[in-house]
Amino acid sequence: MAGRFAPSPTGPLHLGSLLVATASYLEARQRGVPWRLRIDDLDAPRAVPGAAADIMASLETHGLLWDGEVDYQSDHIDAYEHALERLGELGHLFYCTCSRRQLRSGQPYPGTCRGHRAARADAAIRLVVEPEPIHFVDAVQGQQQFYPANESGDFIVRRRDLIIAYQLAAAADDGAPEIDHVVRGADLLDNTPRQLYLMRLLGLVPPEYAHVRLVTFADGSKLSKQTGAAGVDSQTAGANLTAVLKMLNCAPPPDAIGWSCAEILRWAGEHWNITSVPSHAAVIERN
Repeated sequence: MAGRFAPSPTGPLHLGSLLVATASYLEARQRGVPWRLRIDDLDAPRAVPGAAADIMASLETHGLLWDGEVDYQSDHIDAYEHALERLGELGHLFYCTCSRRQLRSGQPYPGTCRGHRAARADAAIRLVVEPEPIHFVDAVQGQQQFYPANESGDFIVRRRDLIIAYQLAAAADDGAPEIDHVVRGADLLDNTPRQLYLMRLLGLVPPEYAHVRLVTFADGSKLSKQTGAAGVDSQTAGANLTAVLKMLNCAPPPDAIGWSCAEILRWAGEHWNITSVPSHAAVIERN
């Protein structure tokens, strides 16, 4: 059994991703299981050179030390292709030539190409999504119910450029026998039903989920690489940890200002309770 932190190498570790990493680390430590680091590097065109190394260095500076070797999704291509082949054998896939211009943004896929079951060049591969509910209990967000057929429709599992889509890769990795829980940001909550649907089709055992609060600005925009979030300053690692622990409702005592990162994390591990993490966003000021 293990937990994992799975950043994409598209930029530095910012305060929001540090919050997720810290929550994921503490949950694994409280459960007494390994904490794995997985780099979700399938989307090579979006990867920033050196970002993975920068993320690892930031984690180490903050005392968030992972167990075992770093795992890279790019090393799992054969496993993803096998899962894709299995879904095809079960009759769940079709080839889609629809362009983004043809599809209405934000609307479920209308099933235009569902009849295209034979392989086609220059086509994405989509999964047939049947109208059935997906239920799960999230440790932070509570009882969840989704209808993927109504909310996303038939979603892409391999892109037109032949890159395995995030939903399939995440389902295959997080459905692995050794992963028993996943702590990640609330912005990924609506991805979970699609991944659970894939796990169901592939006969995988889903992990427990906890989607922790986001860090946002006052206007509601998420602190992220897309909004120009700066990487955390390694010179203030202790203060950074204290800040995210406060957001996680696990604030160390006032005298922690002089503690090392290891001491802060040791204290937090003794007081950690995932169910006490607020579900709403943590709002910060723009610099």
